[in-house]
Amino acid sequence: MNQLPPKSAVASPVPESTNSRGEALDSLSMDSFWLEVENIKQSAEAEQEECGLADVKTQEEGEAEAEWLQDAGLAELLGEPAGDKDNLVLLSTLTRTQAAAVQRRLDTYSRSRRRRNKHPVRDVRDIFAASSSQDTAAEKEEPSPDPLWHNLRTSNTQRTETQDYSCTVRNPGKEEVFNMDVAYSEQAAVLLKGSFLSESRKLKDGNALTRFKIPKGRLGVTRIGDLSAQDMKKIPTLALIELTALCDILGFELKRNKAAKLKTTEKRLFGVPLNTLLENDQKLLPNTKVPLLLQALLSCLEKRGLETEGILRVSGSQTRIKSLEQKLERDFYSGLFRWDDVHQNDVSGLLKRFIRELPAPLLTAEYLPAFAAVQNIPDLKQRLQALNLLILILPESNRNTLKALLEFLSKVVAREKNNKMNLWNVSTVMAPNLFMHKGLPNKIPEGKEKQLAEGAADVVRMMIHYQDLLWTVSSFLVAQVRKLNESNSRRYQFCDKRIKNLLRKIHADKDKVEKNQGEPSKVVKVHASLLLKDSLEVHLNNATRVADVLRQFQKNLCQNGWNIVNTVNLLKCNNSTECTSLLLYEVGGNIGEHCLDPDTYLLDLYHINPHAEWIIKQNPSCPRMF
Repeated sequence: MNQLPPKSAVASPVPESTNSRGEALDSLSMDSFWLEVENIKQSAEAEQEECGLADVKTQEEGEAEAEWLQDAGLAELLGEPAGDKDNLVLLSTLTRTQAAAVQRRLDTYSRSRRRRNKHPVRDVRDIFAASSSQDTAAEKEEPSPDPLWHNLRTSNTQRTETQDYSCTVRNPGKEEVFNMDVAYSEQAAVLLKGSFLSESRKLKDGNALTRFKIPKGRLGVTRIGDLSAQDMKKIPTLALIELTALCDILGFELKRNKAAKLKTTEKRLFGVPLNTLLENDQKLLPNTKVPLLLQALLSCLEKRGLETEGILRVSGSQTRIKSLEQKLERDFYSGLFRWDDVHQNDVSGLLKRFIRELPAPLLTAEYLPAFAAVQNIPDLKQRLQALNLLILILPESNRNTLKALLEFLSKVVAREKNNKMNLWNVSTVMAPNLFMHKGLPNKIPEGKEKQLAEGAADVVRMMIHYQDLLWTVSSFLVAQVRKLNESNSRRYQFCDKRIKNLLRKIHADKDKVEKNQGEPSKVVKVHASLLLKDSLEVHLNNATRVADVLRQFQKNLCQNGWNIVNTVNLLKCNNSTECTSLLLYEVGGNIGEHCLDPDTYLLDLYHINPHAEWIIKQNPSCPRMF
């Protein structure tokens, strides 16, 4: 493990002159972080393992771009056969900044191939050319640089000379709007044309964190878990392209690593890949989304550990923790393990050990450097935008597990008066467990340990404090999913010329609601086949919301004596069905299945997706994964 500075050196306040993340955290002690690092180090040494802050060597130029294009669903642009030719439809949904990000990766990949004297790949101008087919003479001349990229790069250079890149937030303590209707990269491009953080102030403590509010548009807000699995599979690809475009505009490198090769283990719980754990758990409890062991650890701590002073920070006995791990491996699935006999601090030690022992980091080996690099973005809102996209990119099992952990950490912070663990304390303790991994080599530049440590803790703090915001699917991404579904349903056979024409029209038909002014109202049918044999006829106008339809359904159910299919499945209170136990889903058309926000205006949604069915279902008894 890389040599860390002595505790006395790293725990002291950071001088005011420094430009690192520590300048904004000068009033917050890092003692807990380094104490946790020492505990991890001692545990690793006892098992002859090494563990370090994740900082893996990145890929060579060209190789990284090729892998990026493959992960972005654009392998055909490399001249390689793709399993799904409809992936090229993706190009028609991109914004200008997203298309520019794709073009730059193609440019870099093409240059690297030419330097290696390999067969030439398709010229990027065949895909993204801005000139018409009549300008054949101009094709022989050297292509002019992308105007958008040139302007952004020039603005970024000028900003670097004058902008202080210390940690800043706008109006700490006040509520700000967090716009999810427009692509983050497009918002950043607009900011670069004007003032940038002109009234920013330093972040001093957790209480000063800005409160953000997501404005609900006419189509409501979509949370992770509201979309079908089929539609959610499209989100990581779109989020990767958008994250790359955002980083390009901000002038930050998006660091990614190759996927880690997981080692096999004979254990059943600790050191087992998340997917394997879930596959085993689902044999016992179908539809399990979070490993049963993690659920048991969190449940035990919630029942008996939330009020314990120093919970998570005060380490349990390493000998006892190792012994408990062995007992869990033997007795957990048989139900013979006695949680009541375990000390709370030992349970918290088992929790942290479970996270560290995963064969691949919970934040994934590929994107752990990207999570760590978020600290380098100066604006809090843009850091949250990047984190939101990174969380959407995570595999479902990792994302669900991370959410369960963060929800528990929020409960710990909520009991701060009793357990003496505020948001920063919890963040500094958990950061080493999330950002240090035995499977990743440690090559931290000398003198950078403190900066990386503070940055990692700050990222964990943001994930805990803003988790509701981070687990939201942006409206612009949902709109792109709809476009993908519409294009795929037409089964177009795309060629280069068609892609070129589509890209020219990106801004003409960009994510706007097509409203039929001649149709101020509409009559539709809402189905509830799992609950009733009858359907509900609804008259829509500009003021009709999902909540109104559910209330109307509830009223008719109680007054009209509808033919109920299964009364057992209806939650009743005082002889009436509770409206909150029901959900309205949009099914089909340009979406797979979409659980609608109660504040969604249905006439607007009808104009967006006129071919969908609307179905009322009971709210699942188990908590939805947000």
